Amino acid sequence: MKTSNTILGILGAAAAGAVLGVLFAPDKGSNTRKKISDKSKDYGDKVKSKFDGIVHTISTNGKGIIEEGKSKFNQVKEDFNSTKDEAKA
Repeated sequence: MKTSNTILGILGAAAAGAVLGVLFAPDKGSNTRKKISDKSKDYGDKVKSKFDGIVHTISTNGKGIIEEGKSKFNQVKEDFNSTKDEAKA
């Protein structure tokens, strides 16, 4: 959780800095609002893209871990059953 909070803090600070930079730039209000809108869309697209990549990586790795866990569980189950059968004999 510490890493995600740090990343969110950095992204928030970067967005706030960009907005403040645009607000204090000497330009017409309509141009400033358009710049803010464009920048926020750009940042939103970048964040969404990175988030989608993270979700894809986690789901891909998660599926592999689950399959490996199932395989290990089945192996332990087989070993247990064979030991149980040997003990009965």
